[in-house]
Amino acid sequence: MAVSLAIIVIFGLFADYLFRKLKLPGLVGMLFTGVLCGPYVFDIIQPELLHVSSDLRMTALIVILLRAGLEMRRDTLNRVGKPVLLLAVVPAVFEGVVITLLGPHFLHITYLESAILGAIIAAVSPAVVVPFMINFIDRKIGTKKGIPTLMLAGSSIDDVFVIVIFSMLLGIYTGTNANILLKLLEIPGSILFGIGVGAITGYILYHVFERYNFRATKMTIVIVAVSILLTWLEEELKTKIAVSALLGIMTVGFIILEKTEIRAHKISAKLAKVWIFAEILLFVLVGSQVNIKVALDAGLAGVSLIFIALAARSVGTYMSVAGSELNFKEKMFCVISYVPKATVQAAIGAVPLEAGVKNGDIILAVAVLSIILTAPLGAVGIMVTGERWLGRDQ
Repeated sequence: MAVSLAIIVIFGLFADYLFRKLKLPGLVGMLFTGVLCGPYVFDIIQPELLHVSSDLRMTALIVILLRAGLEMRRDTLNRVGKPVLLLAVVPAVFEGVVITLLGPHFLHITYLESAILGAIIAAVSPAVVVPFMINFIDRKIGTKKGIPTLMLAGSSIDDVFVIVIFSMLLGIYTGTNANILLKLLEIPGSILFGIGVGAITGYILYHVFERYNFRATKMTIVIVAVSILLTWLEEELKTKIAVSALLGIMTVGFIILEKTEIRAHKISAKLAKVWIFAEILLFVLVGSQVNIKVALDAGLAGVSLIFIALAARSVGTYMSVAGSELNFKEKMFCVISYVPKATVQAAIGAVPLEAGVKNGDIILAVAVLSIILTAPLGAVGIMVTGERWLGRDQ
């Protein structure tokens, strides 16, 4: 496993350097590195590492979500409150409904199977979006109107909404959970419980740091470890109560920033260094989950469905920010920022097949294809339009 980690780091860094030289996002290079090194192409990564891939990806995602929370100011959140709620729901609904209606005609699957596919595809990727937004916040790009914060918060809640809908639809298909009302109530419950658990955890950590006067390195280790425990708590409680650990993790960072800004900046600086390694792990391992042969099975019909659904999603995204103070270019930046798919699709794309859904192989193929098509496209779009269309604060 150690050899595979070394290969991932070396190839990932080289791909990052090469793509940056080509004026492309480094994470795109890391994704392609993962595809090539993964079990479906050259099979370089050892199986032992792939078995713990999901845990490593989650740890890397925790690092960047903590940084997101440590950059979220209360006044900025207050300013972007309403658009955040709209962005969390409207784009995903537009995309999911279009896939549900068109899936049977394009892919010859049932409407319920199409709805399951729509729930998988409709999730935006925080793994792609969050690093860019953190970078923009660090460089004071778009921060005057709170645009990076808007995207951070919206994309995180979007995932909660979509995953609950997905589990509800899969439960209906398999007959394990047909109570639609209770499942729908899990959405606000998951958000509120996640924020509540994160807030309590953040306050506890703040008092611990104040009392024992930890150094920045120890504070960083503790906050990452506690955040990992929050994801474990979500998994343990999922049969009893829905808790969004990812929102909780961001809330931990937010509370630390609110209570002690100096410590928050110190922790964020340490996490920025950890992210250099975590970023490579996250995107190379996400890429390693992509099966090119499976994606090709979706064919032209899958490609067409994905782009038609993206068009519908873009309409929903634009409508969500239409009443805000953003100008046209800034609104279009929000639309582009909601394009990339990666983490959720890689995590749950194969679940329907494993659960015995008849056309689960088609659902998996389209999910994989959505990563290949939208992750690089969205990443390039965010980088280019963010630099050109968002104002830089002095």
